[in-house]
This record gives sequence, structure tokens and C-alpha cells, in this order.
Amino acid sequence: MKHTLTTSEAASLLMADENAAWSMAGAFALVEYLEQIEDNCGAEIEFDRVAIRCDYSEHESLQEWARCYFTDDQLIDGYFSKNDDDHEENIREYILDYAQLIEFDGGIIVSEF
Repeated sequence: MKHTLTTSEAASLLMADENAAWSMAGAFALVEYLEQIEDNCGAEIEFDRVAIRCDYSEHESLQEWARCYFTDDQLIDGYFSKNDDDHEENIREYILDYAQLIEFDGGIIVSEF
């Protein structure tokens, strides 16, 4: 027996997860991204909000993500120098080299490395 979720149902289930902090916009962006993967692959994804919570994280911005994963010294001396005109693009490229990036109005979602 199988129940197919709508986009709204899946996003609501993500937002109801007390151990995650999805915004409404983030939950919808992530569900739409997963639906796109289903369409591209021609295979259904089994909804598992615990696995999704473990595999993806939401952040307010590229800079906020970088602050969560790197020390201030790494941010200043490494890839993501705040004085660099391409600061956001450098962070975006770094993420895309190692993970999946979903950008939406209000934030980003990054898959775990």
C-alpha cells in the first residue's frame, strides 16, 4: 500500500518535524527539488523526513552557511575572504564542488558533504 504525497503535504510534514527548523519557503523548495529529481530519474523517492533532515540543512544565506562550517580565520584567510568581491560566488562554487545547493527566496539548502 502506498500513499503519494502532494507538494504541500510533503512540505507540511517537513515543517512538522520538531527536530528540524525548516522555513515554509525552505520546505517547499526542498520538496520541489526532490520532485524534480524524481521527474528526471523516472523513479519515486520514498518520503523519510528523518533522512531528509540528516541529508539537508537550511541556512539564511551563503555567508551564514560558511560561518557555520568554517572558523573566522578560515573565512578570512581561506576561500571566503570577506574582502573579496566574489565572496558569495566563491562560497557557492565551494558548495557546488562538494554538495548540492538549492537557492530560494529567503535562503539556501545544502546537502551534507
